[in-house]
Order: sequence, then structure tokens, then C-alpha cells
Amino acid sequence: MTAIARVLRALTAAGTALLAVTAAAPAASAVPEPKAPPEFVDLRSVDPTIITEMRYTTAHNFVGEPVDGYRQPVCILTRPAAQALRTAQRGLLRRGYSLKVYDCYRPQRAVDHFVRWAQDLDDQAMKDEFYPEVDKTRLFADGYIAEKSGHSRGSTVDLTLVKLPALPARPYRPGEELTPCYAPKSERFPDSSVDMGTGYDCFDTLSHTDDPRVQGAQRAHRQFLKETLAGLGFVNLAEEWWHFTYKPEPFPDTYFDFPVAKRSVAGH
Repeated sequence: MTAIARVLRALTAAGTALLAVTAAAPAASAVPEPKAPPEFVDLRSVDPTIITEMRYTTAHNFVGEPVDGYRQPVCILTRPAAQALRTAQRGLLRRGYSLKVYDCYRPQRAVDHFVRWAQDLDDQAMKDEFYPEVDKTRLFADGYIAEKSGHSRGSTVDLTLVKLPALPARPYRPGEELTPCYAPKSERFPDSSVDMGTGYDCFDTLSHTDDPRVQGAQRAHRQFLKETLAGLGFVNLAEEWWHFTYKPEPFPDTYFDFPVAKRSVAGH
């Protein structure tokens, strides 16, 4: 046997041995996505009449892109919170209004996305609409961004009122000219809601529910929403007219990370 033949034979044997080892190695098992506990439900399964506009599944938010963990535009909440919203909706429908939700349960991975975005001071793409008067270096100190969110506990919801019949909200076009979230309603991005004085997720003190500069119909709408929900167990966050938490929370100390998707609550 020549030297070349011996080398080729050795390489063939080594290759055969490597294939055998690879075939025998166990396949890496994929880690299954976490699912929601049975206490969580899709809001539509409780009340399909509540309008849903899940902003974080789209690019129309302060980050400017779909947020981590938001797989589908589905509002997931703990069952008591969803049932309380159903009660509120029944009363509002009789008065010619509907609730519209912007955000419900929020996975921890989404909160982490917000934190990374806030730390990237070069990313100012959505500033002109959502934080025109706030320096991005102040987002943590001023409380607009935090490493934990009550939304991740499942009983907090961001919502507004829509006058019926509801007009369709046009889709946001990435790259379109942005208008400050506190501009007059006729100039802000149209989202079919009543005039609350600012748009949703407006990083400005004008978003404080009882800011004295907000008067007239705008103030009346805020108070109407607050009073409607307060009697059903929801507590408003004073800094955000849209933010309400159902009390008592079923999971007051747990921050979940299952994705926002129908499969997370399938069968509940």
C-alpha cells in the first residue's frame, strides 16, 4: 500500500467514526415557551365587543418597532380584570361608548426591550411624537421607563374611550411625519378615541390624569373613564390617564414572561 493510499484510508476511517458519533449524539431539545397560568384569559373570550388596538405589536409606539414578546394583537389579562372590564363595557355601550385597549399583560422580555431602547441615546426616531419635551437621558429618573412593570403581573391595562359608532383607525405608516402627542386632537395621530388631551403613551406631564391644564371635554372624558372603572376595582395611575390596575391583583408579586399570543392562553 502506497503512502497516499494509507493517508486516504485513514481519513476515510476518521470520517466514518465522526459520522457515527454525530448520529449517536442526542438532538438538542428546544426549550418550550412558557404558557400563562389558567387564571389568565384572552379578553375577547370574555367580551368580544371591547375594541383592541395593541400598539406594541406594531411600529407605532415610542420604540418605533414591534416589541419583544408581542407575537399577536391579543389582550391577555387575569380573569377577574377581564370580567370587570366586561361589566364596564356593558354600562358604556348603553351610553354610546366602548372601551379600547392599547396594552394589557406585558411580558418581562418586553420591559427589557424598553430598558435597552432607553439606554440607546442615539435612537431618537419616535421622539417628535412620544417624548418631544423630555430628554431621553431623563426617562428612568422621571419614571417613564423602569426595569419592572405592573403590566407583567397581568391585571394592569392601558385603555381609552371610543364614541360609537366607532370609526376605523388608519394604520401608522413607518417614516411618516410625527406630531407631538400633546398637540390638538385634530393634529395628533388619529386613533378613533375621544379627546383625552394627549395621545396614548405621551411622555409628558400633561398625561397626568388630573393635570390642571387639561380642562373642558378633555378633563370630562378622563374623569368619565376613571369613574367608570373605579367602581369596579380599578385604580388609576395618577401619571397616566390610560393606566389602570385591577385590585386585588391575583399575582401581586409575580412578573411573568410568557409571550403575548393566543397559544399562551389556549384552552383557558
